This record gives sequence, C-alpha cells and structure tokens, in this order.
Amino acid sequence: MQVSHRIPLIKHKLLIGLLIASIVAIGGCSLVDSSGSSQIYKEGYILDKNALDSISIGSSQEQVILALGTPSLKTKYDNEVFYYISQTRYRGMQFMKTKIIDRKVLAIYFNKNDQVTKIANYGLQDGQVFDFIAQTTPTATKEQPLLIQIIKGPANLPAHD
Repeated sequence: MQVSHRIPLIKHKLLIGLLIASIVAIGGCSLVDSSGSSQIYKEGYILDKNALDSISIGSSQEQVILALGTPSLKTKYDNEVFYYISQTRYRGMQFMKTKIIDRKVLAIYFNKNDQVTKIANYGLQDGQVFDFIAQTTPTATKEQPLLIQIIKGPANLPAHD
C-alpha cells in the first residue's frame, strides 16, 4: 500500500515543481516586457562599409547595383542619382511611440555614360544637411529640397520663391 501512495505523491510533487517553474518563467517574461527598457530600430538600407569601399569614381551603374543592391530611390536631375535611405528609430519605454533619431541618405551620382561621378553620405549635423564623406554642407542645387524632405521630413521644406 505504501508504494501506491508514493506514486501519486511523486506525481503531485512533480506537478507542483512544474507549476512553480512555469510561474517563474511567466513572471520573468512579464518582468522583461514591463521593465521599460529602451529599444533602437534600424530600418531601410544598412550601409556595408566594405561594399561602399568597392565603389569608386568611374564605377558603372551595374557595379554599384551589384555592390550595394537596388537603390531606395532613383531620380534624374541633370544625370541619374541613386539614393540608399536608412533611418534609426528610438523607443524610450515599451508604451511610448518610436521617434526617428537619425536618417542617412547615401547618394551615388552618375554622368551621361552611367559612371559614378560623386558619392555622398548625407545626414544632419547641427540641424543642417551635411555630407559626411566630403565633410561639407552641400550648396544649393535642384536636389536640395528632396534631400531636406527625406532627412528632416516634409514639414521642414524651404519656402518656394
């Protein structure tokens, strides 16, 4: 008779152990989710430095696409330009909305023969559009309103004359 009582007791202890382990696991998950830890999200084109280094002045459009992939946006002002756009968003707490904290635009400029003439990596520095490769603020061009709109957002477009 003792053996028959022992088996249910072992099952009972096993069930209690599993229940406690489940509660701890679930409790741990809720602590992780409600801890309010911040999160950073990177979206869009993630720049591979080695891929960018393989592109130089004189490279063809095909070489650019092979190295960097399909651009986020293509435009044609005087000549074609490929734009690779990325952004970083931040969420301070789980319940908060995300906020865009950084946008970058890698621009590859081509001549009429579809060869690279310029490479620029635009972003914001001190509130101004800045080329981090040339270390300069771009001069006024036809594309500047587009760059401002992409990097700062549509509310920051300059007024038209």
